[in-house]
Amino acid sequence: MASVVGDMARVVIALGGNTLLDPTGGGPVDQQIETIETTATEIVAAIEAGHEVVLTHGNGPQIGNLLLQQEAAPDTPQLPLDVLVAETQAQIGYLLQQALDNQLAGAQDFLTVVTQVVVEANDPAFDEPTKPIGPFYAEAEAADKPFATERVGTGDRSYRRLVPSPQPVEIVEADEIAGMVDRGNHVICGGGGGVPVVDRDGYTGIEAVIDKDLTSQVLATAIGADRLVILTDVEFAYLDFNAPDRRPLETVTPSDLEPHLDAGQFGAGSMRPKIEASRRFVERGGDLAAISTPARLMPALDGTAGTRVRADLQK
Repeated sequence: MASVVGDMARVVIALGGNTLLDPTGGGPVDQQIETIETTATEIVAAIEAGHEVVLTHGNGPQIGNLLLQQEAAPDTPQLPLDVLVAETQAQIGYLLQQALDNQLAGAQDFLTVVTQVVVEANDPAFDEPTKPIGPFYAEAEAADKPFATERVGTGDRSYRRLVPSPQPVEIVEADEIAGMVDRGNHVICGGGGGVPVVDRDGYTGIEAVIDKDLTSQVLATAIGADRLVILTDVEFAYLDFNAPDRRPLETVTPSDLEPHLDAGQFGAGSMRPKIEASRRFVERGGDLAAISTPARLMPALDGTAGTRVRADLQK
């Protein structure tokens, strides 16, 4: 792995929802393409600086739309969650790949890999679903659903489906992805946290949604990435985020983060997995993990912007 931040490096960039959708949270495909093209400009700058780039991405709104479509057409075959994750990987990968290849003018091609991620069948998450997905329901509607729901907001329609969110263990296609990068390609993979599979003398899909940031760490470690950058809609991870005097975390070490994680400083469905992924990546030998916005990608890669997690001896 590279030892000096600022050198050319192998990097995994995790794209959050705001990098793929307009600020209102969705819209027609042409609006999504416009947002993706803006994000692509920042990624192309990283490639032109000489970095080997592997992209991961979220899929929350897209998989929510597919679930809505299934509910609106109950007479059509109802696809399981693992298949829907695979569908959104191809959908978002196509849009990203096209935007990036167009901006690179054929100089270096991106490849999209439908990615399977192994989880443990006995992961405790399967006994206690916690991940809200899909459409919002009224209380009476939620009570009639054949799956677990939970109130996640206010108003008449504030219930959502809950699904398990197990820990990622292994990226099935990790060796192939690393080989593509070795051959000079850039790769889009691990979309939506990857298609969740269990190993039962062969891989079998399972109903779950894996956290995209945690999968990005497992992938980054497996392919020998030097840096992991997680892009979201805030420039830093903050302490006391909802307080008027919230404090940004700038350069920190994994050991610095432990008491903040123990104190519940980071939202379970938002910043906590980003902090966990960053901590684990550096603990497992990564040079730098950073959390920032798409507009700050290049300085985040250089270790001069966002929340930067570095090994204790490098702080």
